[in-house]
Formats: sequence, C-alpha cells, structure tokens
Amino acid sequence: MKARQLLDVLARPPLRYRVVRQTGSHRRLRSAAGYPLTFAWHDGADIPPGVVRTVLVRQVGLSVQEALQCLRKTR
Repeated sequence: MKARQLLDVLARPPLRYRVVRQTGSHRRLRSAAGYPLTFAWHDGADIPPGVVRTVLVRQVGLSVQEALQCLRKTR
C-alpha cells in the first residue's frame, strides 16, 4: 500500500482524519473520534501490511475486523 492510499483510508468515514500540521515528510493527523497520529509521507515506498495493521489497530484503535472493512472499501 502506498502512503496516498493509507491517507485516503484514514480520511474516509468513519475515521475522518485530517492533516493539521506538516513538517518535512511527517504529517500530523487528527480526528474528532480518534487519537492524534503522526504519518511519515514517503510516496515512492510501499507501506508493509504489518505497519498498516499497526496504524489502524494499535494507533487508531480499530478492531482487526473494522480495519479490514476500511481497507476493503479502497479496492
């Protein structure tokens, strides 16, 4: 998954994260319902599935099933 795709997943309902600050390649995201999240933006690199899972499950607070549903909507 590319950085743009993960940002799209985070921006869609029900998560609705938005970029509130950017410093270099790091973007700070915030959502009314979730925790703040720092996102390293490297467009050319693929984000490994384990990192995507860590972001959605541990950092955002979704269950594994909820995370999979969010990812299925991108296909």
